[in-house]
Amino acid sequence: MYRALYRKYRPQGFESVVGQNTIVKTLLNSVKNGSFGHAYMFFGPRGVGKTTASKIFARAINCLEPIDGNACGKCSNCSHSFEKECVDIIEIDAASNNGVDEIRELKNKISLVPAELKYKVYIIDEVHMLSIGAFNALLKTLEEPPEHAIFILATTDPQKVPETIISRCQCFSFKRISDEMIVDRLKTVCENENIDIDEEVLREIAIASDGGMRDSLSSLDKLISYSDKKITVDDFAELNGMITKKDLIELCDNVFEGDIAKVLFKLNKFNSDGKNLIQIILQLMHFLRNSVVNYYVENKKCNYSIDDMLKLINIINENMFDIKKSGNPKIFIEMLLIKYIKDTGGDKIISQEIKNDNDLKKSIITSDDKLGEDDDNSLENESDSNSVELDEEDEEEFDFDKEYSDEEEYNDEFIEKNVVDKVVLEDSNDEQRQIINIDEIMKIRVNNTLACANKNILNQEIDNMKLLNDFTFDQEIGYIVCNLLDSNIRAASEDSIIISFEYDSIVKQNLMELEKIIYVYNKITNSNKKIAIITDEEWEKEKSNYIKSIKDGKTYQVVEEPKEIYEEVKKNDIISNSAMELFGDIVEIK
Repeated sequence: MYRALYRKYRPQGFESVVGQNTIVKTLLNSVKNGSFGHAYMFFGPRGVGKTTASKIFARAINCLEPIDGNACGKCSNCSHSFEKECVDIIEIDAASNNGVDEIRELKNKISLVPAELKYKVYIIDEVHMLSIGAFNALLKTLEEPPEHAIFILATTDPQKVPETIISRCQCFSFKRISDEMIVDRLKTVCENENIDIDEEVLREIAIASDGGMRDSLSSLDKLISYSDKKITVDDFAELNGMITKKDLIELCDNVFEGDIAKVLFKLNKFNSDGKNLIQIILQLMHFLRNSVVNYYVENKKCNYSIDDMLKLINIINENMFDIKKSGNPKIFIEMLLIKYIKDTGGDKIISQEIKNDNDLKKSIITSDDKLGEDDDNSLENESDSNSVELDEEDEEEFDFDKEYSDEEEYNDEFIEKNVVDKVVLEDSNDEQRQIINIDEIMKIRVNNTLACANKNILNQEIDNMKLLNDFTFDQEIGYIVCNLLDSNIRAASEDSIIISFEYDSIVKQNLMELEKIIYVYNKITNSNKKIAIITDEEWEKEKSNYIKSIKDGKTYQVVEEPKEIYEEVKKNDIISNSAMELFGDIVEIK
């Protein structure tokens, strides 16, 4: 069976770890001196070696005769630790095991002595995904574990880990791997695999991977599958939705010449060819940046004005967030470049080639851009399948259509006026708003969503979820985006959607931040949806009831949703709140 390159070439010893020399030296000395701690935290960007270093370190501290801090690979302990089924090196994925119950189970088993090795090593990956309750359950065990237990926590987002956890660990910050180191590693892999590839491609892979070795090896893997001949830069561009260097230079020429018609024509052509316009605008920004750097550092000649290039780089960089969250990036990018050309006074040139060619004009004005034509015929679309996500057997038995009207277009101005602007991502006062009647609201919202559910809209919302991937590392909303990505979209209507989570504790935690979740989802997806949050178990019950109603010929009716009733809770009044929770209203607080 074929093994992915990032798995096949995963380092088995510290000497093979690339780009983390300081951390490797520290861990080697810890093993040599036998002075390792009971808890470590490895944090840094994805694909830079956190989990790999954790596994190597776990094997090294269990080795009976380590060689200069590395596992010898020959002793009985090494034989056991290198096996996939090793029961004393436990890897836990916190993204899917993030509840209190999982941590309690870990606490119950940790007291058991190792079966084969000297130490039980718990590697908890993506630890920032644990719930607050799970962190609290882990706290005491992490502080005073049994002598035979060692914890290694790995995370890409240490800001979400409580300070009380961090303070109990030895922390190591993994850095991005340099492009030169990635290129050298890729060269070694290509030589071992007999891959014929241009060195320029390796450089492009290294830049695109943004310091992540795993991403670079995965990208090389895709290229190997794509091309059965020598791998070229054009192959890399084609596979990643980018454009060739020749097309990029032509686009730059058109922009700085002020030829708006040709710019629009090229963007439309790239879009029609299935290119990723967000990737292209990033390509353009990096190309201009490199040109500016080469001008100042290597005194290379530029074909365009330095001031114009700097201005365009800043404009793209400042608007990148809005481009990614836009409902239609193509239009956003078109308007951005047109505005830049007009502001720099470069819109005087009208491409004679396009002016005289009606076919080129038609290709620019695509059918989805004809928004100004009068059309008295209203469109009536019918869904071609069930509006709720059903099992295959249910889909065969039930096949009914529902009429729905065109989805309303939302632009940024509409969102600003209609989305609840009272929600802020950072609490600016000492009070936290809690909705008392949240259970009743969720129940009615689920009912109303099912009453108007439509599968076309459901598929659209599933596609919209992909837009959230660009914001997982955002400092302000990243944790909310990650929570949404962990959910399952179950049903959708024009006004609302139903999402579900596996555990009740996660549902309760998200309901506490419902307004923030709705705000973030609507801003990124350019929609105006209400959200109902339930557990997977509750969804199965609701789905069964829905199917039964359809069988019986009954339909769900829309019910008016009650207004939220808020309870103000003082965040900073810890003593008063605790006393009221313990003793109720028999306590008189003055």
